[in-house]
Amino acid sequence: MKNKTIKSVASVLAMALLMLITSVSVEGQKPDSKYDGVQIGAITYSFRDIREVDAVLQACVDAGLSSVELMGTGIEAYLGAPENPLTWREMRRLDEQSDEKKEAFAKYQKEIKAWRYSDDIMNKYVALKKKFNDAGVNIHIYKWTAGMSDEELDYSFKVAKALGAIGITTEIGEENCTKVGAAAERAGMVAIFHNHFQYAEEGFDVDKLLAMNPANRLNFDIGHYLGSTGKDPVAFIEKYHEQIASIHVKDKTAKDHEVKGNVNKPFGEGDTPIHEVLQLIQKNAWPIYCDIELEYKVPEGSNSVKETAICREYCKKALL
Repeated sequence: MKNKTIKSVASVLAMALLMLITSVSVEGQKPDSKYDGVQIGAITYSFRDIREVDAVLQACVDAGLSSVELMGTGIEAYLGAPENPLTWREMRRLDEQSDEKKEAFAKYQKEIKAWRYSDDIMNKYVALKKKFNDAGVNIHIYKWTAGMSDEELDYSFKVAKALGAIGITTEIGEENCTKVGAAAERAGMVAIFHNHFQYAEEGFDVDKLLAMNPANRLNFDIGHYLGSTGKDPVAFIEKYHEQIASIHVKDKTAKDHEVKGNVNKPFGEGDTPIHEVLQLIQKNAWPIYCDIELEYKVPEGSNSVKETAICREYCKKALL
């Protein structure tokens, strides 16, 4: 990996900012972030400081994104679902909660199931898809499941299909690759498995996990891969491109970095070969979604929307 000089970093950032300023969209103009055949998007986790769904959609538009991996957080509430009386942490320790909280949660479970299986529920998701599409934003992957039972997973894939997604993404592992993969196959869709540091774990076998179901695909995080293993993500993509549905694009230092490895960096300041990855996909016309995941610390005076736009322009520059 080549070390980046201060001068080159400064020039990259200056160019990105200049391109951002000169590419501000005209009001009402739909975004288009497909560059020479490569779809650049983002996971909406990049806007995790923004909670309300309409505001998230506006963030996508303002960042110039025409396709996204949509996080399911807050979607059901936005569509009118009953409110869960327990926090995420309380649910993880349900047996430790008071009888009152347990009863409230049992009541909620009945209410949410009735809501999910109501006659018009899929129409609500179709309407949400239309709202995104009308703004110029497609939803290519949905990151959410209602649960892990067959019934819940089948429902989840119906939701993803109604939103226009090709499938659902979740974390890679044996249980998910078995159950979510089977549900994806039943739905005629794909199950797309994301990695954090699993590739660095002893005995981890991605071939075994992919072979568990023909619907299994990868949501390959190039930054986490480089940061945890020190291995070249370009070589991995060359080998597994037929089984990669999407990649998460981020810049990190490599595991063996001379100062500190596995650290999130602004695009162009880490060791991740973002240009090489995008150009490989472009050269071969592989149908792989390339989604920015903003994880580095947002600089003072900026925000997640501006930084995601800068990352998008960095990717655009690599392709045009």
